[in-house]
Amino acid sequence: MAGKLLLEVAPRLCLKQEADDEVVSGSPLPGVKPQQLDESIRIPKETIDILRNQVFGFDTFFVTSQEPYEGGVLFKGNLRGQAAKSYEKLTNRMQNKFGDEYKIFLLVNPEDDKPVAVVVPRKTLQPETTAVPEWFAAGAFGLVTIFTLLLRNVPALQSNILSTFDNPQLLMDGLPGALVTALVLGAHELSHILVAKSNEVKLGVPYFVPSWQIGSFGAITRITSIVPKREVLLKVAVAGPLAGFSLGLVLFLLGFILPPSDGIGLVVDASVFHESFLAGGIAKLLLGDVLKEGTPISVNPLVIWAWAGLLINAINSIPAGELDGGRISFAIWGRKASARFTGFSIVLLGLSSLLNDVAFYWVVLIFFLQRGPISPVSEEISDPENKYVALGLLVLVLGLLVCLPYPFPFTDETVTSFTSNAISNL
Repeated sequence: MAGKLLLEVAPRLCLKQEADDEVVSGSPLPGVKPQQLDESIRIPKETIDILRNQVFGFDTFFVTSQEPYEGGVLFKGNLRGQAAKSYEKLTNRMQNKFGDEYKIFLLVNPEDDKPVAVVVPRKTLQPETTAVPEWFAAGAFGLVTIFTLLLRNVPALQSNILSTFDNPQLLMDGLPGALVTALVLGAHELSHILVAKSNEVKLGVPYFVPSWQIGSFGAITRITSIVPKREVLLKVAVAGPLAGFSLGLVLFLLGFILPPSDGIGLVVDASVFHESFLAGGIAKLLLGDVLKEGTPISVNPLVIWAWAGLLINAINSIPAGELDGGRISFAIWGRKASARFTGFSIVLLGLSSLLNDVAFYWVVLIFFLQRGPISPVSEEISDPENKYVALGLLVLVLGLLVCLPYPFPFTDETVTSFTSNAISNL
């Protein structure tokens, strides 16, 4: 049926009956219960006739057929003119006729990729409730995340977590690294909040997700209002990763420039920089021949701490579900392409999880909490401006560069030996 589009996301929609449009868009958290629609709430036939003949029209959306959609109606037809202007006219006309009684969505039908309009009573879009107050659950997650950020920077405690209670001072040794990573995370979330506020989009309380491997997987932040168009969603989604990547890169570069405070620094094998194309490329550029295969190298711990922040941003930039990357792909290419990216990303992460435990935990997190679908945007047809698309693509590329390994050898001698062996085998 043509109603498939919103039927997929109906349980995730909610709306307060006040002036503000409220919807749940985000992860199904413990305690959230799906709302049951009251069968008595239906759009009367007389109202449907007014919608079809007086709200819709030749200058906006010419209706050719209609189908019932739960408590509302799905209209098929031909969109006239620009989607944004037509939607504005439709909204104004419906407001004049019915006030705030109904909500209209202008969407793309996944069956034939043609525009459809869905009108539903606002009373059918009820706010979801949670058994545990949101701030309480978010605070609990935050405390655990603080602990894992500290623990990650104290290798001596990672093999025996219970010994932390006997050595609390040792745990505090991880404070500098935890602060750096938390600073990158904070810049990420603060940028989301500021851009969302400037675009009149409401966000829920961020749930920071703890990780034994890298300290944190970032935060799950629900969008709690109906986003007006894909461009606005793109602005909000891009803001966090851009800020996180920018600050993380600055701190990462400073780590190579500033000498270690203790004069020794952190000794790592050069091969560690093969784990990231971006980190390995920067390390090779700045260190040159000092970076040799199989040779220990002393670096400022800031390099590793900032790298963790970059990795967290990169993971959240994966184009899957309701991650920042998933919202970016939806905003740029639409719902159908976004669903394909999500499926491909989950499969790729699943394969990577065979070799990497971070990928395993992340694919579980996406599959159970963040796989979507993304709640409908009021008007999903209009494409974002090119400048915002460019920023979105930049975030996706940066995430890819951080996650992909650096495949090239670090020393010219290795290249020469490889070339010589290849020639001798010809």
